[in-house]
Amino acid sequence: CLLNLVVLKRLLYKWLQANDLQKEVYQHLAYYVPKIYCRGPNPAPQREDMLAQHVLLGPMEWYLCGEDPAFGFPKLEQANKPSHLCGRVFKVGEPTYSCRDCAVDPTCVLCMECFLGSIHREHRYRMTTSGGGGFCDCGDTEAWKEGPYCQKHELNTSETPEEEDPLVHLPEDMVARAYNIFAITLKYAVDILTWEKENELPGLEMIEKSDTYYCMLFNDEVHTYEQVIYTLQKAVNCTQKEAIGFATTVDRDGRRSVRYGDFQYCDQAKSVIVRNTSRQTKPLKVQVMHSSIVAHQSFGLKLLTWLGSVIGYSDGLRRILCQVGLQEGPDGENSSLVDKLMLYDSKLWKGARNVYHQLFMSSLLMDLKYKKLFAIRFARNYERLQSDFMKDDHDREFSIADLSIQIFTVPSLARMLITEENLMTTIIKTFMDHLRHRDIQGRFQFERYTALQAFKFRRVQSLILDLKYVLISKPTEWSDELRHKFLEGFDAFLELLKCMQGMDPITRQVGQHIEMEPEWEAAFTLQMKLTLVISMIQDWCALDEKVLIEAYKKCLTVLMQCHSGFTDGEQPIVLSMCGHSVETIRYCVSQEKVSIHLPVSRLLAGLHVLLSKTEVAYKFPELLPLSELSPPMLIEHPLRCLVLCAQVHAGMWRRNGFSLVNQIYYYHNVKCRREMFDKDIVMLQTGVSMMDPNHFLMIMLSRFELYQIFSTPDYGKRFSTENTNKDVVQQNNTLIEEMLYLIIMIVGERFSPGIGQVNATDEIKREIIHQLSIRPMAHSELVKALPEDENRETGMESVIEEVACFKKPGLTGRGLYELKPECARNFNLYFYHFSRAEQSKAEEAQRKLKRQNREDTALPPPALPPFCPLFASLVNILQSDVMLCIMGTILQWAVEHNGYAWSESMLQRVLHLLGMALQEEKQHLENLSEENVVTFTFTQKISRPGEAPNNSPSILAMLETLQNAPHLEVHKDMIRWILKTFNTIKKLRESSSASPVAETEGNIMEESSRDKDKAERKRKAEIARLRREKIMAQMSEMQRHFINENKELFQQTLEELDTSTSGVHENSPVISDAKLTALGPEQTRVAEHRQVVMCILCQEEQEVKVDSRAMVLAAFIQRSTVLSKNRNKITPDPEKYDPLFMHPDLSCGTHTGSCGHIMHAHCWQRYFDAVQAKEQRRQQRLRVHTSYDVENGEFLCPLCECLSNTVIPLLPPPRVLFNRLDFSGQPNLTQWIKTISQQIKALYLLRDEDCASNSGNSEKMDQLQLPEGFRPDFKPKNPYSESIKEMLTTFGTATYKVGLKVHPNEEDPRVPIMCWGSCAYTIQTIERILADEDKPLFGHLPCRQDDCLTSLTRFAAAHWTVSSLSAVQGHFCTLLASLVPNEKNGNLPCILDIDMFHLLVSLVLSFPAIHCQDFSGVSLGTGDLHLFHLVTMAHIVQILLTSSTEENGMDQENTNSEEEVAVLTLYKFLCQCTGSALKEISSGWHLWRNLKAGIMPFLRCSALFFHYLNGVPAPSEIQVNGTNQFEHLCSYLSLPNNLTCLFQENSDILNKLIESWCSNNEVKRYLEGKRHAISYARESNKLIDLPDDYSCLINQASNFSCPKSGGDKSRAPTLCLVCGTMLCSQSYCCQTELEGEDVGACTAHTYTCGSGVGIFLRVRECQVLFLAGKTKGCFYPPPYLDDYGETDQGLRRGNPLHLCKERFKKIQKLWQQHSITEEIGHAQEANQTLVGIDWQHL
Repeated sequence: CLLNLVVLKRLLYKWLQANDLQKEVYQHLAYYVPKIYCRGPNPAPQREDMLAQHVLLGPMEWYLCGEDPAFGFPKLEQANKPSHLCGRVFKVGEPTYSCRDCAVDPTCVLCMECFLGSIHREHRYRMTTSGGGGFCDCGDTEAWKEGPYCQKHELNTSETPEEEDPLVHLPEDMVARAYNIFAITLKYAVDILTWEKENELPGLEMIEKSDTYYCMLFNDEVHTYEQVIYTLQKAVNCTQKEAIGFATTVDRDGRRSVRYGDFQYCDQAKSVIVRNTSRQTKPLKVQVMHSSIVAHQSFGLKLLTWLGSVIGYSDGLRRILCQVGLQEGPDGENSSLVDKLMLYDSKLWKGARNVYHQLFMSSLLMDLKYKKLFAIRFARNYERLQSDFMKDDHDREFSIADLSIQIFTVPSLARMLITEENLMTTIIKTFMDHLRHRDIQGRFQFERYTALQAFKFRRVQSLILDLKYVLISKPTEWSDELRHKFLEGFDAFLELLKCMQGMDPITRQVGQHIEMEPEWEAAFTLQMKLTLVISMIQDWCALDEKVLIEAYKKCLTVLMQCHSGFTDGEQPIVLSMCGHSVETIRYCVSQEKVSIHLPVSRLLAGLHVLLSKTEVAYKFPELLPLSELSPPMLIEHPLRCLVLCAQVHAGMWRRNGFSLVNQIYYYHNVKCRREMFDKDIVMLQTGVSMMDPNHFLMIMLSRFELYQIFSTPDYGKRFSTENTNKDVVQQNNTLIEEMLYLIIMIVGERFSPGIGQVNATDEIKREIIHQLSIRPMAHSELVKALPEDENRETGMESVIEEVACFKKPGLTGRGLYELKPECARNFNLYFYHFSRAEQSKAEEAQRKLKRQNREDTALPPPALPPFCPLFASLVNILQSDVMLCIMGTILQWAVEHNGYAWSESMLQRVLHLLGMALQEEKQHLENLSEENVVTFTFTQKISRPGEAPNNSPSILAMLETLQNAPHLEVHKDMIRWILKTFNTIKKLRESSSASPVAETEGNIMEESSRDKDKAERKRKAEIARLRREKIMAQMSEMQRHFINENKELFQQTLEELDTSTSGVHENSPVISDAKLTALGPEQTRVAEHRQVVMCILCQEEQEVKVDSRAMVLAAFIQRSTVLSKNRNKITPDPEKYDPLFMHPDLSCGTHTGSCGHIMHAHCWQRYFDAVQAKEQRRQQRLRVHTSYDVENGEFLCPLCECLSNTVIPLLPPPRVLFNRLDFSGQPNLTQWIKTISQQIKALYLLRDEDCASNSGNSEKMDQLQLPEGFRPDFKPKNPYSESIKEMLTTFGTATYKVGLKVHPNEEDPRVPIMCWGSCAYTIQTIERILADEDKPLFGHLPCRQDDCLTSLTRFAAAHWTVSSLSAVQGHFCTLLASLVPNEKNGNLPCILDIDMFHLLVSLVLSFPAIHCQDFSGVSLGTGDLHLFHLVTMAHIVQILLTSSTEENGMDQENTNSEEEVAVLTLYKFLCQCTGSALKEISSGWHLWRNLKAGIMPFLRCSALFFHYLNGVPAPSEIQVNGTNQFEHLCSYLSLPNNLTCLFQENSDILNKLIESWCSNNEVKRYLEGKRHAISYARESNKLIDLPDDYSCLINQASNFSCPKSGGDKSRAPTLCLVCGTMLCSQSYCCQTELEGEDVGACTAHTYTCGSGVGIFLRVRECQVLFLAGKTKGCFYPPPYLDDYGETDQGLRRGNPLHLCKERFKKIQKLWQQHSITEEIGHAQEANQTLVGIDWQHL
């Protein structure tokens, strides 16, 4: 099929000469495409791509270049001037950066490369991960306020003017050829992709037509993976693995052929799929397509990709392609190729869409001239594209509609589209068309929210996003055309709001509870989405006076229309009170319909404030319809809404269910309140500022249904006596409180620019102060509590430093902002954005602060900024007659507090209002200028008593009465503050009016009352003190009395205390000046002390003795690779594996940990049986996992709930039991080895004898010379009680089961080996942890680890007593044979392949099995010492053989001390033995230094081991980190300081041994470099190094593609923190089978890397994942923090994240201490939702 050059030339010639080039090219394609693509059932993409490149694309490239493309394209690239636009299209999950200081809007983003080279690195930036499909805006001057270019793209900006035509750089003949070939290829691709007939082709008919078809399955967003997999298995009977493959491809590319063959064969599969998936929802889309169509479509996509790459070589070619694409076809409107593709978008499959969207991005959107033309085409087709998108079920990112974000966010394009294409109106109209359901009044009506509706509604909301994009950049200068089109759009927008005004009306349920919760979410979702748009439209209006005036008028007109049906059926009534009367309508919120949605009123309120803010109201009053306004009409609906909230709080709407509660919640919530609640308050302020405050208050009383109470004298008294119904009284009280609160808000909320004389930062400061006065908060909490603008900014950063101090976090928790103390005076208890709970918390916190600072606890209203002129008359509400009447009435209730129903919070609000009025008057007086008269005369009004007939006292008089009322302790300080302020004002007034008046009565009265008050308090305090002293005296008397009566009891306890403390002292022995030795005949004797412990289950105490009932510790055994130096080791078959020798790479060990809690064995057994029984019951009832797996023997420690899976028995020191009398003369090493060798030989002979005697042959018996005192037939008696023996077996079997992953079998000879191994491994891990933290060896272990090691070592030492004696003897013989060879044991691992510490532990612990039959007088200690020396020497040889000493390492200090000389001698001897394969080393200093460093871990482990085995306390020198640790360790372990002395003392036997060690074949191979060996000291394993900046990780992850599904980007890339592997988690493609179950990549990885335990970082979520086994897992906070000390799990906030080293160390420590499983257990117990997650699928 390949074309050779000759054929190629001929073809080219033909093409260049052709009249009808299209026909030629089509013929070529018609012949070759089906031959190359889609041959057979399984696609072979590599082969196809190679053939297509040669046969199909090659000729086109030649044609285009006119020469070999290998030369042509580079030439083009050189001639092309590089673009100053970056245009990199983002992959899914790639990091993108937006600068919060410079980006024009949040959609302007940079790729990582551009960001790192830009100035924005130093700014406040936001980092997110891309959903794929956007592109980098570097170089786009319209996207950035400053710094539009990074360093790389800056170079490309200088040379040429913008408008130059790029075609001038191309040769003319090439331009013509490019036009030809581009037109043909693009047309071909578009035709074939939009082709709808299934078995013929557009102009590409083949000669012979085969009967080969594909059954093509298409993606949809309705069916789940599981449904598709299940269906495919049935339809095309494939395996599950294949079905998963199909499903993954369909999900990724949008379609996949699932069957290949003749038509009928494919059609049958189609019908099965359709039948199987049509039951629940619409069926899966399946088509049977002819193979040649599929082939051409595959090539069509290939062509589009090719075009994209070709135009990358030259701007000229890009321009040509754009022209070809946008050229009108023969059919006029919408006939260009680009239009065709766009309009066919929703019928294409995912893969095809992606390809052509990419092409559009790299061509049309990268060429500024054509970007504009394309934008116009896009805007004209906007409605069609959107309605296609509504019907389509693919996500927005796969739709062409998503390109709106690329077009509408460009400010110049957006403006052009508004003015020329009327885009704003188009978007709103399209939106309205899709919400068709209306009620009779024409308002939106949302039915019950079905899934399908929710889906449609989500789609429609994307239109609001488009509107937001268009409005996001505000115009700087306005043309008349822009004004005209914007106002036209504004009209359309008002139409939309009109449909929302009053939607979802509700009526109060009386009698019975509402039956069905009404639908409310849709309306609020709409409101939430529109909130920003409404704010933005107001911002646009504020920029131009003409627009603002017009918009105001239009809005008012629409509001009038909404209100036109306002008075029907509502009779007018007249209210009168205090000599004022007003006409209004009769309306009860609690009886009529009321709606919470009033967007038109609220928009008008917003515009009204803008009139004041922009001063238009003062400049052009004649242009505004202010005189036409009817204030009662304006306030009516917002007031109803606020009354509704009050009544809901009063509990009058309980029967309306949760939907109403939720609506009220969102109405006040930070997401909506800006355009809901806040604007309602503004509307009331607007109304009040234009009407008589008395009239307003009467209307308000009427709406609150409180008019009766305040307008009729004594009504309150009658009401409370008549009404025994407590609920009604309570409701009324709440309503009065709510109404007073509303008045406080109307007067006090003036922090919006335009209402009060403030600017925007004052508003934010006030919000922050009030949030922080509740409690200190983290940055993210504050951001959540503040409203965001359209750029997702709250403006907090600019002001936070002024009002708060930041406190950094520790190892846990997060950084907090605390309020600066000087800001507390701005605290307003009735701040309008507090919820009820927040208000009480804030009040509590502020009073507490005042008490701490020794101030009085009054919380007076803060001083307020003055109102703007338009709202100035608002303050008069405070001094209006009706207001004074209300306050007087409530105070009077408080004075005669028994007769009335009133509440303290009511009084508190009245006091607050009085305080506000006094503050107001004080400010008026202070700002007084000469000619102004103060109209605010509150102080005079409250000093006047009421008029006849009832002559009520003045408000002032009542306050003075209340000041001493005993039932109002709490409010005393506040009342005192009010009286004090009153006097200050009085003085001010007097100083301002000329005639000074003498001190008034009130003042003197107040002074005296205050002194009285102080004296009274003092007296009370004194009485309280005396009472306390009296009580204390009585108590101590009683105590003495009790002790005297029960003397003997107390004596006893004191004695016990004495003995127990002395017991502890014996442990740290009296012989402190003598040298402490841990082993050998010179071992320091330790007086035994009694160990008495208490069982946590039955609380009984018991001494730990050999023959008593067993006591046990809860323990957890797990396989571990924490120390592993080789994670890739394949574990052999556990049934046949022999674990006797541990390899020094420690590839997998068994670790035992314990929480240190002690139980009786029988108590534990009972507890565990109960847990098991409960688990069986639970399984029958619920199908949930628990955090522990009972079938594997797991349980939680009954005290601390720590995960455990077995118990360790507590034992007294076991060596004392087996140690018999010592004789004075103990053999030296040489003699001892001889004796032992003889005993071993004897044992072997006996064993052979046993086998032989069965066959009747017994002459050998006579030759057997038994060594002196050796009695091999002696069977030692087991000293332990039955219960202890049982526990020894239990723990031993558990270790064996977990360590080898086999079924428990207590008879298996490998059980003791696993126990010794676990003891050795656990000691090694603890030694490593101590070394890494630079802690001394003893004295720093937490007691749970100390107890665990004691019990574990003693257990391992005692376990041989319950094992088969001959098996343990056999193990000892084999172990010893690895160091002292005998003829029996061949084929043992060489000295390089044995971990010496494991060997030491196993030898020492198995030795008693032989020693118990030796009665010759050799002590056990001697054996320990000789074994230890022998292993130490082998280790020294091991270190010297593997030490890679470079002599140039350090400056040498050739001191030639005896150690160095001795080591050199030994090294030379090794050189002889190995046949001089070792490197020559002349410096003894280096060798000695290496040897000391290499052997240190071994010595430290041995010290721990013998300390716990023999119980000799550690010398104080090892308990601190000092110098000479080496020497102290050697003396404790009875080793010479110069270790090589060991060799010299026993040279005769050792030389033989060394020769035998070195002659091993493996040692030779290692020295010849044919294999690898571990060198010492082994480095500690740490978790991988993480980069400081988190975005490096995101970048790494976005470049990671799934290893299984051919270069596809992984959706959940997850990093293993132990080995650094990146995995594709949580996806079908990477599932593998493990022990018969399908598991995800992470779980599978834990089994190879961490033997079941893993620590991962989920990169996209920025979350640490702990896994243990298949069912256990939890999420853990990541070690990455932002500048505010917070983690960002899920990367929602996008603040730059940096590595916190301390937190990472904490995770590393958890891992090194083997606490991951325990951490998961605690997390799962604390949070039940974690238990339900399928961890194995991650």
